[in-house]
Amino acid sequence: MLDDTDRRILRQYQATPEAPAAELAERCGVTATTLARRLDRMRNTGVLRGVRGMIHWPALGYTVEVSLRITLDKSRPQAFEEFAEAARQVPEVIEIQTFLGQVDARLSVIARDMAHYQQVYRGQILTLPHITDIDALMHVARLKTDESLPL
Repeated sequence: MLDDTDRRILRQYQATPEAPAAELAERCGVTATTLARRLDRMRNTGVLRGVRGMIHWPALGYTVEVSLRITLDKSRPQAFEEFAEAARQVPEVIEIQTFLGQVDARLSVIARDMAHYQQVYRGQILTLPHITDIDALMHVARLKTDESLPL
């Protein structure tokens, strides 16, 4: 279970994971040794899953984002698994989510422009297995992006 010190460490860590350990320890009110021990414990228990670099893909020329809502043929026992495995192989698919309900999956797809999107859609998305219906939502604006937890 996490205590107040763990939560304080997590708040500071998720705000600036690139901060030097000594600075982070000072902001958390603990020693560098305590900070290291607690971060190691949280990594080992799966609370911390890693540190990653976030790339702003529009800066690399990807100007189109489309959310595809997918309905699958649920009469096939392995439909979800086979669909997800094939979708993972499409480099422009940056996120795959599955759901219970009318929509079975959602893919976030990025492309350099509409011509590139059409190429990806026709050549790779439409060939994914077990799809019975696709609904496309063109991304207009991202109003909030925050993976930080309210600790």
